[in-house]
Amino acid sequence: MEVLSLGLLTTVQDLGRHGYQRYGVPVCGPVDEFALRAANALAGNPPGAAGLELTVSGPVLRFHADMLLALTGGDLACRLHSVDLGAWDVPLWTALFLRAGSVLECRGRRSGCRAYLALAGGIVTPPVLASQATCLSGGFGGCDGRALAAGDWLATWPPAPGRSQLAGRVVPAERRRAYMENPSVRVIPGPQAGYFGDDALQVLLTQPYQVRPTSDRTGLRLAGLPLARARAPAGRQEMISGGIALGAVQVPAGGQPIVLLADRQTVGGYPVIATVIRADLPLLAQCLPGAGSVRFQAVTVEEAQRLWRARQSAWEPDEADWTGQAG
Repeated sequence: MEVLSLGLLTTVQDLGRHGYQRYGVPVCGPVDEFALRAANALAGNPPGAAGLELTVSGPVLRFHADMLLALTGGDLACRLHSVDLGAWDVPLWTALFLRAGSVLECRGRRSGCRAYLALAGGIVTPPVLASQATCLSGGFGGCDGRALAAGDWLATWPPAPGRSQLAGRVVPAERRRAYMENPSVRVIPGPQAGYFGDDALQVLLTQPYQVRPTSDRTGLRLAGLPLARARAPAGRQEMISGGIALGAVQVPAGGQPIVLLADRQTVGGYPVIATVIRADLPLLAQCLPGAGSVRFQAVTVEEAQRLWRARQSAWEPDEADWTGQAG
């Protein structure tokens, strides 16, 4: 696969670099984990195979071998210039087979923010700490720790025999995420509630927060009614830095929350008023920086676990209902 022209930000991602946060190494991986897993399932890959994350405006790619691929997530108006079928719009959530010489062109965002491209066999890049995920802040993983650039070439591992027969499989609409411009996501309150005023959590749960233009893979930065701090417990002015969970809603001194995402730091010293449940993080992954708003609602830990189990089963391929025709 050859990169002919740039997108805004296209990186190689697998499911992330787990087990190294104790050494200060970010997890990274896809911001929308569900979309990458679903794309890999359609392409006949293991869930953790490396694919491409395309952001807002994707690249133009030429394929120099016959290929089975799948695109999921946000709609970036991708068009395929096929050597045998002419030009046609690429359907999302569908396994497609294309001939060598075909060109994939992403013409601009229609909806969402990030799309995921999986190729049968998975993309080959040198693993770093047991992962191919691109760490932009550290400059390692993926394609030399950076976004793809024009002139880059990427190869895939040889796919298992018969993968071309998967062409035409579709993720049913009821199994996809219901992406939206102004999502409502569920949170588990805490763990540093004592650092906030009595009504701060109520404000978070009842008021909309606008998505700021500075949002990125590190975190979704929000603007709205400030979440007021109370006097720090035990007389401390600031909390001691601690480990950061995926989806943590940190609140800096200005009171504007930040939901921490795939490229989050490993430790932080701002109090966390709540944590977005993992099942709902894909909704935030598709929020366009500078557009739309987010609302929060509280659930229990038990409900969050139930929702996560249900979401896991939604991306497991089932030959009985992952059927259909491509476009």
